[in-house]
Amino acid sequence: MANLPDIDIDFADRTHVLKHIQGTPARLNTGRQHNTGVYFTDIPAASDGIATLEHEVAEQLGYFKLDLLNVNVYEHVRDELHLIDLMHTQPDWSRLWTDREYCERVIHIGNHYDLVAQMRPDSITRMAMLLAVIRPGKAHLRGKDWATVGQSVWQRPTDDSYFFKKAHAVSYAHLVVVHMNILASA
Repeated sequence: MANLPDIDIDFADRTHVLKHIQGTPARLNTGRQHNTGVYFTDIPAASDGIATLEHEVAEQLGYFKLDLLNVNVYEHVRDELHLIDLMHTQPDWSRLWTDREYCERVIHIGNHYDLVAQMRPDSITRMAMLLAVIRPGKAHLRGKDWATVGQSVWQRPTDDSYFFKKAHAVSYAHLVVVHMNILASA
């Protein structure tokens, strides 16, 4: 039963949620606890409280894992209306490619200033595509014009290299905008 959805849920601090709902941490193939994965359905667990099955094996057997992520950007969001405002306020996109120090502070792109400066994303769509080409599966699209990138960036690579699905990339692009607007108001 492969191809279960990959669902990530972002929190300022995931421990607050995990205090209120019982879950079983996922297990990595190293035997250690998965950093973010949690099962909220019955799954066999070892004496250490972690699932006995490695998370990829568990997925093949039909166990559904949620990834609960700590995203410190959300510590600066006051409430839902504030988040909506931060998401819908158009940031100063040009600052990403004209101010290295600023770009290096922005979540998800901080280590990629040269690529950001070369490609100059100026919308959610283009930021999502940039976030996708940062991943190895779409590295061949780095530095190409947006029309060329858009033709194949959301297609699954023929090899097994890591890539972003469109839903993840667009979600992360929104978070970039939220963080840019938080930084602008600081």
